[in-house]
Amino acid sequence: MTAISNSADVAFASIGDQIRRLAVEQGEHAALICEGKTYCYADLDAMIDRCASALQRDGIAPEDVVAICAEASPWYVAVFLGALRAGAAVAPLAPSSHPDSLAGMIENAGARVLFLDADVRTALKRAEKPPTVRSVRLDAQGDAEDTTGIDAWLAPRGAVPRHVDVRPEWAFNIIYSSGTTGLPKGIVQSHAMRFAYAQRSVDRGYGPQAVTLISTPLYSNTTLVSFFPTLALGGTVVLMPKFDTKGYLALAQQYRATHTMLVPVQYQRLMAEPDFDRYDLSNFVSKSCTSAPFSARVKADVVRRWPGSLTEFYGMTEGGASCELCVELHPDKLHTVGRVMTGHEMRLIDPAGNELPRDSIGEIVGRSPTMMTGYYRQPEKTAEAEWYDRDGQRFIRTGDIGRFDEDGFLVLMDRKKDMIISGGFNVYPSDLEQVLLQHPQIAEAAVVGVTSERWGETPVAFVTLHAEATVDASELAGWANERLGKMQRLAEVVIADSLPRSAIGKVLKRELRESFKPSRAY
Repeated sequence: MTAISNSADVAFASIGDQIRRLAVEQGEHAALICEGKTYCYADLDAMIDRCASALQRDGIAPEDVVAICAEASPWYVAVFLGALRAGAAVAPLAPSSHPDSLAGMIENAGARVLFLDADVRTALKRAEKPPTVRSVRLDAQGDAEDTTGIDAWLAPRGAVPRHVDVRPEWAFNIIYSSGTTGLPKGIVQSHAMRFAYAQRSVDRGYGPQAVTLISTPLYSNTTLVSFFPTLALGGTVVLMPKFDTKGYLALAQQYRATHTMLVPVQYQRLMAEPDFDRYDLSNFVSKSCTSAPFSARVKADVVRRWPGSLTEFYGMTEGGASCELCVELHPDKLHTVGRVMTGHEMRLIDPAGNELPRDSIGEIVGRSPTMMTGYYRQPEKTAEAEWYDRDGQRFIRTGDIGRFDEDGFLVLMDRKKDMIISGGFNVYPSDLEQVLLQHPQIAEAAVVGVTSERWGETPVAFVTLHAEATVDASELAGWANERLGKMQRLAEVVIADSLPRSAIGKVLKRELRESFKPSRAY
């Protein structure tokens, strides 16, 4: 991938204007495929116009906010793009959120209208303070009890909205963090940022010939960094609302997918699929991965068995700096997340905010042309996320601990909040997890710190096993502790059927800590 600065030579155009142009230039070309139905660019453009016209009819003005909380569908896509064409910002929300958290995000965003489905509507009724915002059901025709169905809400066929001259600095979307305490933070990303992402994607093969298989949620930035470049550059999105391994592989083969962005647990499950090698995946050009730790073993297996390049990206929705690892080019660096991308800058700082040498271990901070504007209506949280160097340059704090090796590749140690302090020593769960994953019977591993009277904190491992495994928890603890340093040793190993994960594959360590019941005092 090239530097973001490449987009400087291309005049800014909003995604709404880009799709309108493509509807003229390649109107019959497939834009979106979902559950067997194909929508060409002319179809999608008309759907977007109906949504934008309806929003304008209802008084939605440029820079207002529209919220969407539903399962992915063609009308979800059209509403998202219709809001952008009308100049509004979109807050795509996770349906899996706690009802009170969801209500809080809707209030924080100041959403003028909420697009939802039946499950979300039911969940919001359980909120302590249900939102009073007008609702439109994406999965209902006509009026649906106390909400309006999408068909009844839409402007008539052939409707054309008033043109809005979208400015690059306007908010494109507000992505809410998956925070586990308090109100999730709304990360504001601009039209200019999304435009830059799309332009730099040309060098990864995005264009009219691209067929991108999307199987992660549309509320996630992980999804949007491949979804919007595909449409902005005239490619085809194959939308898979719910992921399963055989369904994914069948879609990839049927539509000759060329691009995909998956999270590590999806790669892990796909590579473990017994029928994986029976599918024709020869059209793949580029595969990407982000959002969670990606084991070196699985990376190597993907490169060996799945055609096309594999690139791991490390970064934050907030922006800052990013790293990329072109996996097939650096087989000796699979334990890293790659080098800092061109045009980006990363530094390391200590807990007091002092800059550290690059060979130190410290918190990662970064800056680039793709930094968030800030957290929506939370200036104090924005300030907490920022770090300024001696020259007054603004960086975004990642909350991750890492170090650079001698070749400039970034090695992640752990999330700052997940680091375990045992007997005054810093213990990095990722180090322990990598050791556990070397055991042939362990499929997944997550290490958390639990309270210890003797040490303050002590590490406990949660693991899942391969189907044929026969080992027990005490054997695993003994095996691992033989390979760990004295201060790293596990107090206990818990064998679980599965690890709790977010919708984009991140292990929810808070839930593991809360569920742990010690077998003895530590």
